[in-house]
Amino acid sequence: MQRLMIADGSDVVRKVGKRILSGLGFLVLEAGSSLEALARCEAELPNILIVDATMDGALELIGNVRMLPNGKAVRVYYCVVEADLRKMMMGKRAGADDFLLKPFDRKILTQVFGNLSLAA
Repeated sequence: MQRLMIADGSDVVRKVGKRILSGLGFLVLEAGSSLEALARCEAELPNILIVDATMDGALELIGNVRMLPNGKAVRVYYCVVEADLRKMMMGKRAGADDFLLKPFDRKILTQVFGNLSLAA
């Protein structure tokens, strides 16, 4: 089972994401802040990390995860509210692999992560 972490300051976003992604076969971890997410990643890296772009320290979190042993193997999704090229490029430079648009729903998460859960 693949481990997926949602790092987002919104309890609602984390709860909805966890419900949907758990249903797709992921072991879902939650972090309400970048510091909490980094501490959890240092303890055990997830396979996939979803980072909310509006969270304080989001870019630093991505960079710090990339510097951890095996941190380059984590698939990082930078979650943005709108397709703002400047913000997306900042995420890419920090080390994000891909992007998610918020708000997301079951259909979007299934399209993005449905095949990844089966790959484990």
